[in-house]
Amino acid sequence: MAETVTFNVDEAFQLALDALTACGTSEENAESLIAGILGAELDGISSHGFMYLPIYCEHVKCGKIDGRASPSVREISPSAFLVDAKSGFAHPAIHAGFLEMIPAAKENGVCVLSVTNSYNCGVLGFHVSNLAEAGLLGLGFTNAPASIAPVGGSKPVIGTNPMACGVPDGEGGVKLIIDQSSSVIARSEVTKHKNAGEPIPEGWALDPEGNPTTDPGVALTGSMVPMGGYKGVGQGLIVELLAAALSGATLGIHASSFATNDGGPCNTGQFFLALNPDSFAGEAFFERLAALTEAIEAQEGARLPGARRLAARKTIPDQGITIPAALHERILGYCA
Repeated sequence: MAETVTFNVDEAFQLALDALTACGTSEENAESLIAGILGAELDGISSHGFMYLPIYCEHVKCGKIDGRASPSVREISPSAFLVDAKSGFAHPAIHAGFLEMIPAAKENGVCVLSVTNSYNCGVLGFHVSNLAEAGLLGLGFTNAPASIAPVGGSKPVIGTNPMACGVPDGEGGVKLIIDQSSSVIARSEVTKHKNAGEPIPEGWALDPEGNPTTDPGVALTGSMVPMGGYKGVGQGLIVELLAAALSGATLGIHASSFATNDGGPCNTGQFFLALNPDSFAGEAFFERLAALTEAIEAQEGARLPGARRLAARKTIPDQGITIPAALHERILGYCA
């Protein structure tokens, strides 16, 4: 069994902060990014947690990300904002936008936020969960470098392009988190299998010729299988239109890789919609939400979307965050 290292939350935060700032990231930007990294780990989604930290550090060092970028927020209308991430990390740009978006949505009932010249935003569900904790029903969309080919084709045209929904419980918490990519599985899961030297299940990805493969290395040079065939491609196109075309961000077919140092800034985008239940159905929303979720939970073997994440949040902080010892050594190298 591979050796591992376990940290408490404060230790994990400091390790990430030391690595990012040593590579040229401002402390303010690092703190926003680390919130997302720790959020992924505490939700039990290690594929989007510390595993990505060396990539973030590399991209700051090589100039693919401006670690000191200061995002600007422009008000389009009282219910619409556009954030320019300025080729920096997505997390501080989204955070800056949410500071305007959340009060606007509460006052006006609805607000949209578009983020351009951005980067990989990590777990999209983390961001809509923040909206839900603020009492808002949040929808999020983010595009990525092309990795999914259209049905009948073989050349990728859209990324794994996830969409997510965070639903408030009416008591300052989160009732549901729906977070799904347009592919059968997130591309980071393929990378995780490659790093572990493990094959991927058949049906996750295709080789460059469009044939099924269980080799994660080959899969990363080919394309991801769309969720539900043409329906997954359709979802990915909707995300591409909102997160890239509408935001003025780089299309997936033109974006450089999130995983390598090749190319310049990715400059992809995000799009968020926040709705205030109190402005619409009010208490009736939460009554219907309760009826709907109870109908699911009453069935043996069924669970609510996001239930495992929410359960992990209650246990992992006490257990600590565990990462492979080899990954820890690599991160320490960036700290130096």
